[in-house]
Amino acid sequence: MSSNIDVLNSTAASTTGTSLYNTDDGSVMGKEDFMTLLVAQLQNQDPLNPDDPTEFTAQLAQFSSLEQLYNINENMESLVESNANSNQLSALSTIGKDVVFEGNETSFSGDPLEFGYSLPTTAAEVTISLKHDGATVATLSGTGLTAGNHFLTWNGFTDDGEAAPVGDYTISISAQTASGTSIFPTALVKSEVTGVDLAGSAGGNLVTRAGEVAFTSIIGVYESGTSISSSTTDDTEEESDEESALDSMSDTVDTLEETVDTLEETIETGETVADSLTS
Repeated sequence: MSSNIDVLNSTAASTTGTSLYNTDDGSVMGKEDFMTLLVAQLQNQDPLNPDDPTEFTAQLAQFSSLEQLYNINENMESLVESNANSNQLSALSTIGKDVVFEGNETSFSGDPLEFGYSLPTTAAEVTISLKHDGATVATLSGTGLTAGNHFLTWNGFTDDGEAAPVGDYTISISAQTASGTSIFPTALVKSEVTGVDLAGSAGGNLVTRAGEVAFTSIIGVYESGTSISSSTTDDTEEESDEESALDSMSDTVDTLEETVDTLEETIETGETVADSLTS
């Protein structure tokens, strides 16, 4: 005997002229619609060829599993929405503070400029060039050579000892290992947050004096005016962040595993009832 779901679909097509899926607006029939059609099928079944109780019980177990999956989907959507709202509230709290993010463009106002770089591995030499309108204004040597994030402060003077012009600057960084192999550091920009654009996704975009940046792209938040030039993001802090993220993912996986166990128990219950009916 064909499955009840196929019968329901054909019944819906014959009575309404449509399948369970409405191709015009993309809507899908819900579980209440399925149950209504199922009851209608049972009421109008052929008395000389009734539905097999074993298959019918198995179908009921599948309906129960389907409902559980619907609930999981709704809960996941709610979780994603809550996370986005939480990110937006966190983004608002950064207004007036300094944030650090990956980027090679910054703005110089005449005051000492603080920025940084991230090394993927230990380097023997790091050279930073600050360019204004395409011309190199100042060249600095990085003192932090270990893998990780390092910060330094530029006093605002050119290589000739003159005051550098105010405006937009590009940070260019090169590095190499002791054997002379080139490595490719990532420039880090530190800038004050002046506003938040909540229209963006995942918490919106932060409006900084160096331009807009996605909230999820920032790697540090500091009190305005706080110097971090002498600090380096060590491996312990990075590992702590990674462990926190892994713990959060582990909790989500545990929740999903518990839900799967519940579904399996429901299906086993349905199979047990089916076996008792056949015996």
